[in-house]
Amino acid sequence: MSKLTIAIDGPAGSGKSSVARLVARTLGYLYLDSGAMYRALALKALQRGVPLDAETQLAKLANETHIELRSPTPEQEKAGIKNRVFLDGREVTEEIRTPEVAQAASRLATIAPVRAVLVAEQQRAGAGGGVVMEGRDIGTVVFPNAELKIFLEASPEVRAERRWKEHQEKGDSATISEVLEEVRERDQRDRERKVSPLIRAADAVIVDNTAMDVEETARLIVMLARERDKDLVATRRNS
Repeated sequence: MSKLTIAIDGPAGSGKSSVARLVARTLGYLYLDSGAMYRALALKALQRGVPLDAETQLAKLANETHIELRSPTPEQEKAGIKNRVFLDGREVTEEIRTPEVAQAASRLATIAPVRAVLVAEQQRAGAGGGVVMEGRDIGTVVFPNAELKIFLEASPEVRAERRWKEHQEKGDSATISEVLEEVRERDQRDRERKVSPLIRAADAVIVDNTAMDVEETARLIVMLARERDKDLVATRRNS
């Protein structure tokens, strides 16, 4: 099978992360965790004492930074780690998992010049194919030429229920109605934000997994990937 680039976009609670990781594992592809890249840069900014509102300095720091993602070890995967993360050649997989780094990363992700640098880094990481990446602008901005684009969606009620169960597992006391309101507000924010809004690529396959679990959704996407590969092989033969 060819090494495709698979882009999965969709709203919060659609199961993008779990599905993307399972698709990558099934196909033997690398799962690219874009959030880990922002965390790595945030770690460097915190260590260097760069203010998180200094856009010019942060963009310069991003330009001077090399971030590499590798597949996790079996032990790391069991611990919920999506990628091994290397910052300027040094592994920082554990260091980027602190609340302080996560909070800083969310601020960096709103800065357009920083996103531009990291998008270029993501494109470099996926240049050879054989990658699966999920987010909100992967098929439109990061990998506009991806061989397979998926737009994953589910009803707000089902996505809220999934999020509510996650809250329950963590011991949070949020009610399902509160989580549903959060999901709807997040949807509006993601679609209306100025930097990388949630938009479905025109050539994306819509997969509604309202009535599907992670395994079923991943199997469908793997099937679509294999069909796409056959189409590409046939096209090459006929050209």
